[in-house]
Amino acid sequence: MAGVWRCMLAVVVLMCVCLWDSTEAVGGAKSRPRPQRPPRKKKPVDPLDSTPAAQNVDIEQMTGTWYLLNTASKCTFLMKHGTSVEPTVMTLTRANQTLSVSTKTRRDHMCWEILQVYHLTPTNGKLTLKGSSPALNTEIVIGETDHTSFAIMYYQKQGKITMKLYGRSVDNLSEPMLTKFEQLAEKQGYGLAYLFPFPNYSHCGTVDKDHVINCVPTC
Repeated sequence: MAGVWRCMLAVVVLMCVCLWDSTEAVGGAKSRPRPQRPPRKKKPVDPLDSTPAAQNVDIEQMTGTWYLLNTASKCTFLMKHGTSVEPTVMTLTRANQTLSVSTKTRRDHMCWEILQVYHLTPTNGKLTLKGSSPALNTEIVIGETDHTSFAIMYYQKQGKITMKLYGRSVDNLSEPMLTKFEQLAEKQGYGLAYLFPFPNYSHCGTVDKDHVINCVPTC
C-alpha cells in the first residue's frame, strides 16, 4: 500500500512541474506569472551621429559668399510657404573660434539681413548655433563640400534635421550634384515633396540698417 501512495505522489509532483509555466491548469486557478524585467530603453540615436562631416573641410576656405539653391526640410514655415521662398545669400567670415554669418533674403518686398554666430567645435566640420538654452542649440554639420562650387550642410534642432545645398555661384552647379543632394535628402526621409528650390536671381545687395536683425531662425 505504501508503494502505491509513493507512486501517486510521484505522478502528482510530475504534473505540478509540467504545469508550472502554464497560465491555467485544467479545472484550477490561474498560475501566478513570473515577474519580468521591463525591456531596457534603447538610447536614441542622434541623427547627426550618422552624418559625419566631410574630412576635407577647411573653415578658412568655407568663408565668403554662398547662394542657397535647395533645402530639404519638414519645417512648418517651408511646408506652408515653400512655393514662395525668396532668393537667399549667406556670407561667412572667420573670427577666432567662430564664424560670423550674414544671411540676406527678401520678405514683404524688402531686403533683410540676419546676423548669427556659428561656434566651432573640436570636431572639424561641426559647428553650433547657440540658442537661449543648450536644448535649443542648432548643431550644424558640413556634410560635403569642395569649397569652390558647392556645400551640403545639415542643421539639427531638437532632433529635427534641415538640409541645405549652397553654391558659390547660381549657375555653375552641375545636375549630378543636384541629384546627389536629392539622394542624400531621401536617406533622411525627405522625398521630393520636402524639397524646396530657391530662386537663383535677384539676390539682395546692400541692406538698410533698420532691416538688420540678430536672430535664431526656426529652420
